[in-house]
Amino acid sequence: MGWVLLGVGLLLACYTLLRHGLRQAPPPRARPVLRGRTAIVTGGSGGIGAATALELARCGARVVLATRSAPRGEAAAHRIRTETGNAEVRFMQLDLASLRSVRAFASAFLRQEPQLHLLINNAGVSAGGMTEDGFSLPFQVNHLGHFLLTQLLLERLQSCAPSRVVIVASSAHCAGHLCLDTLGRPPPGLLSTFQDYCDSKLANVLHARELATRLQGTQVTCYAVHPGFVNTELFRYAPLWLKPLILPLAWLFFRDAAEGSQTSLYCATHEGLECYSGRYFTNCGLQEPWPPARDDRLARALWEASERLVGL
Repeated sequence: MGWVLLGVGLLLACYTLLRHGLRQAPPPRARPVLRGRTAIVTGGSGGIGAATALELARCGARVVLATRSAPRGEAAAHRIRTETGNAEVRFMQLDLASLRSVRAFASAFLRQEPQLHLLINNAGVSAGGMTEDGFSLPFQVNHLGHFLLTQLLLERLQSCAPSRVVIVASSAHCAGHLCLDTLGRPPPGLLSTFQDYCDSKLANVLHARELATRLQGTQVTCYAVHPGFVNTELFRYAPLWLKPLILPLAWLFFRDAAEGSQTSLYCATHEGLECYSGRYFTNCGLQEPWPPARDDRLARALWEASERLVGL
């Protein structure tokens, strides 16, 4: 019995060292005052989005949780209002897998909300089928839906400037490869699911880069962020055979949602980042993305292709 207890103790010690040694989450920072400022957080009902929305509400911001599920969105908004004492937290329905829903959300928001200072493009999926618009689910949810949403809200962001757009990307962009002729279609090959996700994350980083170029002089700035490896529902659409491999790793080594939200919050609220608009951040600091994500010609071509695909 003694050997068993010793073995269990050693396993727990190893787990603790690995979990806290490998995650390397950035330290929490002092809370800014955000009273009078309005934020949208896509995917705000769970995971990194909910953690981001919670912290923005604690800072006094008016927060709109833009998420697909009405029951989950309403529950999250209620939970955040209760926990923070901030009554200015509401849910609005948004399904990024439907361009029709994106347009409906933007129209409703612009009618109902006079201000917008922070747009946190956080929602994402790692795998899935095809959307009603004929695109792969990851590419539309992660990039095209957010691209359209940002464009539809851009005038409001400019009228309320200084304002910021934060795009949650990933270090997975390093494996991305964008073929503009087949943009939005699932890539071929055995690793199609993984490649599709990586392509969408490369598109996220390039979107921030080109958006910054087009917004120069407007006092609207934007940032792409890698939140770290976070234990969320991102992989809920992953193939069943892959989940037994992912879940133990996520449980052991990935950050929790609050830790994963730190870089998004840093880029949304930290003073003095305006000169870094369009750049890529991780662990609350600048990092150079992989060379394809620094290709200005590719960023411009992606923008133009995305405009065509979403009907702008």
